[in-house]
Amino acid sequence: MRPFLTASDITEDPRQHPGRWIIDFAQMPLEAAMRYGVALQLVRERVAPFRATVNRKGHRDRWWLFGEPRVGMRRELAEKQRFIAVAAHAKRVMFAWCDLWTLPSNATMVCAFDDDYSMGMLSSYAHGAWARSRSSTLEDRLRYTPTSAFETFPWPDPVTDEQRERIAEASRQVIARRQEICVENQFGLTKLYNLVDEGAYADLKALHLELDEAVVAAYDWPKSIAQDADALVQRLLLLNREISAGDRPYDPFGTTPKAVAETLDLEG
Repeated sequence: MRPFLTASDITEDPRQHPGRWIIDFAQMPLEAAMRYGVALQLVRERVAPFRATVNRKGHRDRWWLFGEPRVGMRRELAEKQRFIAVAAHAKRVMFAWCDLWTLPSNATMVCAFDDDYSMGMLSSYAHGAWARSRSSTLEDRLRYTPTSAFETFPWPDPVTDEQRERIAEASRQVIARRQEICVENQFGLTKLYNLVDEGAYADLKALHLELDEAVVAAYDWPKSIAQDADALVQRLLLLNREISAGDRPYDPFGTTPKAVAETLDLEG
């Protein structure tokens, strides 16, 4: 049994913690899953009958496993201390830290990072502006798509240790303060940032400004555009084109980036 993270947990729970549990046998063969008799019996009763009706033979034969267990995502997360998740569909692009034992649902996207610098970059106004410009929508919600919003985002490169630590520290400050407010008032991130837009929690807004200014400094861009969506997207698009054309070296992680943005298919 593992905690099961949904999009609403990220946006509405004060701690961004899962509110449900799910049975997950990962890649276990059936004989290994049999050690967990009660859990397996539930899957046998509630999942196996449906799986017997599906077209894909692998889904029928391995009825006790997720249809699409996202082996690549599991492999990448295995060596991390924690990971970052974001709601696939939400009014705002908001990233949250997750414990490794948490299992993300198909309504979330996962980035296989466990460092504060990466969290800061993804939580920045720059990445948010880029994601909004590159993603589609579902009703009034943004659809955060890994292929267009995540994989195309050009990270600053090179970055000095000082710049990296400034972003990391700003990220820690933002996460700590927003968590404090949410827990104290028992509301989620959506309500929190709606209130920030209305003028509340000026200290949190100032912390976000420091993060955004730290990010543009890492790109060697002027502080004045730290929260200017149009200017940021224009510069990021130019940078993206230069990188894609091979006109500039690009290796922001020291190796080929392997952050995974995948979801679990929980069919059945």
